[in-house]
Amino acid sequence: MKTQLLCTFAHLANLNIVTEYIQQNYDIPERRIFVFSADTNPNSLYCTYNASQSDRRGQNTISIHRKKETNTLYTVNALNEVIRAVNNGLLDKSFQIDWTHYQNSFILTNDNGYRVISLVFVKRISW
Repeated sequence: MKTQLLCTFAHLANLNIVTEYIQQNYDIPERRIFVFSADTNPNSLYCTYNASQSDRRGQNTISIHRKKETNTLYTVNALNEVIRAVNNGLLDKSFQIDWTHYQNSFILTNDNGYRVISLVFVKRISW
């Protein structure tokens, strides 16, 4: 069974509601959710989980990728913006990123290209 890594954005006050929603609405073979917070804003949470592949996305949920060696979460669009920023504006899919610069972080797009959010592990939810 093929899975995809998803991230659902949540606020600390709504964590129980959000994780219950995730469990009820997605097939999660590994039966676990990893919760991270932004180091500068502990109320902003990122719930990550591997769900069976589907085109369906819930509210505040995106498809992401993870570089295991550095525990870096990222979207493809954000990775492309990083490449442009460090490669003189050129998007070269073969460009080698120095992932150590993005250790324990989440790379997302924004109006200026991309932003890097330092992450803090909050907890693992298993059932």
